[in-house]
Amino acid sequence: MYLYMSGLVAVCGSWFAYRWYKESKKVANRDEKYVYVTGCDSGFGNLLAKHLDKLGYRVIAACYTERGEEELSKQASDRLTTTHLDVSNSESVSKAAALIKTLVGEKGLWAVVNNAGVSVPSAPTDWLTIEDYKGMLAVNLCGVIDVTLSVLPFIKKARGRVVNVASVFGRISPFGGPYCVSKYGVEGFNDNLRLNMAQFGVKVVCIEPGFFKTNVTDTALIKNNVTQLWHRLPQDLKEEYGSGFLGICHKKLDDRFKRLTDGDLMKVVGCMEHAISAVHPRTRYSPGWDAKLCWLPLSYMPTCIADTILLKDAPRPEMSVL
Repeated sequence: MYLYMSGLVAVCGSWFAYRWYKESKKVANRDEKYVYVTGCDSGFGNLLAKHLDKLGYRVIAACYTERGEEELSKQASDRLTTTHLDVSNSESVSKAAALIKTLVGEKGLWAVVNNAGVSVPSAPTDWLTIEDYKGMLAVNLCGVIDVTLSVLPFIKKARGRVVNVASVFGRISPFGGPYCVSKYGVEGFNDNLRLNMAQFGVKVVCIEPGFFKTNVTDTALIKNNVTQLWHRLPQDLKEEYGSGFLGICHKKLDDRFKRLTDGDLMKVVGCMEHAISAVHPRTRYSPGWDAKLCWLPLSYMPTCIADTILLKDAPRPEMSVL
C-alpha cells in the first residue's frame, strides 16, 4: 500500500515539476509586442494595463470614459496608448480596431484581453424583461465577440493570444439574471474559437475568476439595482415573494460578499499576465479560492446535488413550495 502511495506521489510530483518548468518559459521581445486590453477604467483592466506597461509591453488600453483615459495616461509610460471604447457599439469597436491596425503595422497584435463587463441587472429571472437581458449581453457577450473579430486578423498575423475574461459563473449559475447567461456564452465562444484558431498558431485562453472586490461586485450598486427592480414589479408578483423578501436578499448579498470576496486583484492580473507572457499558457485559469474550493467542485457535481446545495442557501419567496 505504501509503495503504491509513494509511486502516486512521485508521479504527481514529477507532473507538477514538469508543468512548472514548461509554464515558466516566457516570450521574448516584449517591447515589440502590442497588447489590447478592454475595460481599463478600473479593476482588473486598469491594473493589468499598468502591470504590462511596467513589464515593457506596448499596451493599447481601451477605456469607456474620458476620465479613465486621462487617469491611466498619468500613471503609465509613453509606451501605453489609451483609446475610447464602448464594446456594445460596433462603430466604436471598428474605430478602435482601425487605430490598432495603424499602431501594430505588419507585426500584428500579440494579444487582446476581453475584460470589459457589467454585473447588473441581477435578480430572480421573473423580475426581468428581455431588455434587461439585451443590455448585459451586448456588453458581456456580444462585446467580447465583436472586439475579438475586429482584431483577429492582426492576432493571426502575430500568432498571438486571445484572452477572454469569463467567470466561474460561466460554469455554474447560483443566482438569476443575465450575468451567468452572458458568461456561459463567453465560455462557448472561447471553446469554439480555441479549436478554430489552433490551426493558425493562435492560443485562446479563458480566465474564470471567483468573487473579487471590483466595481462588478460593488454591493451598494447591486443592492440599489435589486431595489429598483423590486419597485417596478407588479403587486401580484410582490405578493408571491413577500414583503420581507427584498430585505432577505440584501442580507444574503452582504453575507456572501463579506465571506467570499477577495481584495487581492493581482491574483487575477497575474493569471492574465501569464496568459499573455508564457510560451505555453494554460487554456483556463480559475483565480480565487472560492472558485477552486467551492464553485468549480460544485459545478462538477450531479445536478440534483448541486441544486439542493444552492437552493438551501437561496432566499425563500413567501409562496415557496420547498
